[in-house]
Amino acid sequence: MLTLRERFGKRELERHLDSGYFERTLLADQKLSPVVRVLPQTSTNVFKDTYIFEFLRLPEAYSEKELRKALLQDLKKFILELGTDFIFIGEEYRVQVGNKDFFIDLLFFHRELCCLVPFELKIEEFKPEFVGKINFYLEALDRDVRKSHENPSIGVLLCKSKDDEIVEYAMSRNISPTLVADYQTKFLDKNLLRKKLRDIFNQPTLLSDEH
Repeated sequence: MLTLRERFGKRELERHLDSGYFERTLLADQKLSPVVRVLPQTSTNVFKDTYIFEFLRLPEAYSEKELRKALLQDLKKFILELGTDFIFIGEEYRVQVGNKDFFIDLLFFHRELCCLVPFELKIEEFKPEFVGKINFYLEALDRDVRKSHENPSIGVLLCKSKDDEIVEYAMSRNISPTLVADYQTKFLDKNLLRKKLRDIFNQPTLLSDEH
């Protein structure tokens, strides 16, 4: 179903099989917060628990600015990983609140969801205090940028790593539609992804080696 919807070509499909695209999407669907689940739009099969950026060419130590620039240098591959319905709007997208300017790392629009999707990039492990910043951006976008026919914005906190239990605690009382994902610069072990799915569903035979 996902393959048909996204209209993957042969190379795209091979890449997604190698990267565990489908397993990562299923994992994300199981971790959607209650706030995201009750939005007017359905976000099933849209976001991922872990994003794979194997195409990045970054030094061992890098800044958030360098990560952002590297992603945009390979925008086609970046959007292929995000999903073909994502439309890039801009980097360091400016929103003005009061007398101050604030800048969103990356701003996208999702055609099917019909909403703005800001990405906040973090080159470190997820921290609970990150949530406040993305919530602020969502409020600014929905008040001042979102058009009347569009759905509420959904934010993505994209971190170098995350502890799922800390994420669950941080998001349990959060009232904004925000997702927390991590990113890797190399392909993951698909057996590990499948184990995570089995742990969630408690059904050892849920996934086979075939897609």
